[in-house]
Amino acid sequence: MIDSLVWLLLLPLAWATLAFVLGPGRGAWLAIAGLAAQFALAVDLARKVAAGSVATHVVGGWGAPLGIDLAADGLSAAMLLLTQGVALPLAIHARAYFKAGDPAGVWFWPLLGFLLAGLNALFVSADLFNLYVTLELVGLAAVGLVAAGGGTQQVAAALRYLFATLLGSGAYLLGVALLYGAYGTVSSATLLPLVTAEAPRLVRIAAGLMVTGLLLKTALFPFHFWLPPAHGGAPAPVSALLSALVVKASFYLILRLWLGPLQALLPSFAWLLALLGAAAIFWGSWQAIRAVKVKRLIAYSTVAQLGYLFLIFPLLPAPGALQAGVMQVFAHGLAKAGMFAAAGVMIKATGQDTVAGLAGAVERLPVTFFAFGLAGMTLMGLPPSSGFLAKWQIIDAALAQGHWVIAVVALAGGLLAAVYVFRVLRQAFLQAPVPDTATAVPRTLEWTAFALAAASVLLGLRGVELMQLVTM
Repeated sequence: MIDSLVWLLLLPLAWATLAFVLGPGRGAWLAIAGLAAQFALAVDLARKVAAGSVATHVVGGWGAPLGIDLAADGLSAAMLLLTQGVALPLAIHARAYFKAGDPAGVWFWPLLGFLLAGLNALFVSADLFNLYVTLELVGLAAVGLVAAGGGTQQVAAALRYLFATLLGSGAYLLGVALLYGAYGTVSSATLLPLVTAEAPRLVRIAAGLMVTGLLLKTALFPFHFWLPPAHGGAPAPVSALLSALVVKASFYLILRLWLGPLQALLPSFAWLLALLGAAAIFWGSWQAIRAVKVKRLIAYSTVAQLGYLFLIFPLLPAPGALQAGVMQVFAHGLAKAGMFAAAGVMIKATGQDTVAGLAGAVERLPVTFFAFGLAGMTLMGLPPSSGFLAKWQIIDAALAQGHWVIAVVALAGGLLAAVYVFRVLRQAFLQAPVPDTATAVPRTLEWTAFALAAASVLLGLRGVELMQLVTM
């Protein structure tokens, strides 16, 4: 148990450092081998947590409140499983995507390793300050991946992303400092019984700062200004990582803190978060419907789909709401990784980055557009996909508590997703001559995109095991 927990942190740091030492553009096979081992470790950890074992590790023998504790429960194990499960096929995809000498792939492999090390550490950290440290590692690695290539638009998007992530982290850290001043500890387990509804105003201000900072990093409407340029302008494998995994890290922290002390401190925030989530669904979908470029369309779809995650907060007292949120995290993570990967194939094959430029492309890229359609099924919430299971649980929990407005929003979001998904598919099936810019692409690119999209659908058939894990 301890070995799985610790090696999930050490292994990505090890191969990322070795990839850096090997030099620019090298380390792909090292990363893929490391990710395969990490996926096996995550599966092992999930099985043991599901069996009722407690996964903990005291770093250096110094436990809380002075030292660092690592701990994994069902929610942590599920997020670790998603992270390795998405990163492995994306690494295989990236190896075929970045050609030798491509400036965007020069430092991709070391940055990928540091990003995954930060994500894994974040999911098992047991105190608020170490959560900040890991969140910063994730943010800085993600900014580096967006800026890779050095293009004007990429650097501008990376700087905007950097501003947002530093501002969000600063607000979170200020909240942690205020909590430490009030209670003299940042240990989550120690704070849990201390923070109650009768807490002083300073503690409420601290909680508000922490949540606001994390909302900015999650890109929930109206804090989403940095996401479309960053996700839409980065290379396709980077966009897939950002959308599938990185924005989920700050959401995980909000959810973890809410399940801990924040629910008692900020009860009215639940409906505010749901309101912002509903606004994100409608605004993001509308912008996706109007988007000219393919990747910008998918980026705005991420803004919309993130809104579903925040619809669950008023529902959390009811059974099934937490499982619905985690299922939506998995559904969106797998589907959006597959969709961005497919978009990268479309752009490489056609030489066009607009929706209009995809006319007739389905004849040359049937597997890619099949993958895009499968991912779209999940985003729309069609059975038997995991997206259907997630939205069904949200609607069921909402109706059980009499919150029919949340159910209506969830249904409307699925219909709007159908509009922008079918907009791309319709254009692909139009008759059009092959453009002069068309080129052949490696089959690896197509099949990795298909594997991720298919996984988002097939998970709907095996969602019970995931939901059981989350309750551990």
